[in-house]
Amino acid sequence: MADNIDDIASRHGFSGGAARTVLEALRRSGGRMAQFNHPELGGMGQWATGGMIMIGDMFNHALKARVDALCNDLAGAAGSAVAASSELRSGQSSQWWPDELGTPTSSGAQNEMRFAWFPNRCRLAVMQDGKVHVYDTGEHRIRGFSQQQGEGARQTLSFTSQLGTIRLDDLQEV
Repeated sequence: MADNIDDIASRHGFSGGAARTVLEALRRSGGRMAQFNHPELGGMGQWATGGMIMIGDMFNHALKARVDALCNDLAGAAGSAVAASSELRSGQSSQWWPDELGTPTSSGAQNEMRFAWFPNRCRLAVMQDGKVHVYDTGEHRIRGFSQQQGEGARQTLSFTSQLGTIRLDDLQEV
């Protein structure tokens, strides 16, 4: 697949090293999202299936579009091999949310907090400190997530929807 990675990288104007950084992040997440830090990719960034993309060079929309296209192509090229290698390495499935929620449109993780959004069910699952909490997202159509490390080990999660910025604390737990 090394030639394929270099071809994909070249098609989007990136080096093979930048593409391998994204591919390794995809492998760690089971192929659904990537957290990366590479200068060619705008520094620190996140990508998730379903259209969520954030890069450190946040106002460089052309770069953001190229990074998004690179991530989509790498996720597609890696396909089930990414998920399979991730599961083999960890010895278990990467799914941590309740089965009845199905497959999330977006998911991510940072430090000890994970999240997954299920728009068809209007649900957001969050795992923190080993416990899973499920929230009703109501009419929110989530476009972006933000995690912040607060004082001590406390982390906060907020997201952007068509209604503006919403904090996790604003949602009703179900």
